[in-house]
Amino acid sequence: MTWRLRRAGPGDAPALSLVASATFLDTYATVLTGADIVAHCTMKNSIATFETWLADPATIVTLAEHEPGHAPIGYTVLTGPDFPIESGPADIELRRIYLMKHAQGTGLGAALMMRALEDASVAGRTRVLLGVWDQNTRARAFYERHGFKVIGARQFTVGATLHEDPVYARAV
Repeated sequence: MTWRLRRAGPGDAPALSLVASATFLDTYATVLTGADIVAHCTMKNSIATFETWLADPATIVTLAEHEPGHAPIGYTVLTGPDFPIESGPADIELRRIYLMKHAQGTGLGAALMMRALEDASVAGRTRVLLGVWDQNTRARAFYERHGFKVIGARQFTVGATLHEDPVYARAV
């Protein structure tokens, strides 16, 4: 598989929204209720959500595209931390790292992670935080392979259901 990574811009919000909802549905369709998935994607994966992130100079969004044709297949969002744990001014949250299932296992996830860590460093951040559903063993193993360690927990609502998620951190 051939891909390219690039910094997302204002016109990329629809593509990011599409990948966000498609990957969320594909990952969680067998474990979450349809109502929770629809509510989550409608609120958290909207075009407006991505437009807000793309307009924020403190947020870094990277888009992964399949080549040729530039079809969107993944992305990352680095932004200010939103956790119930103490964070410092040099912390940044990897709020999203999503990848279409057909691109998993190709090295693109690792490339997205490395780009996110590089972007965090260039932005003067020294620690990356992230949260993940505790039952997403594939994602948790991926983060642990990339040096992330559990430092706490948070409650995260998907639709109407509250989940307890581990919070991971890694120095940059």
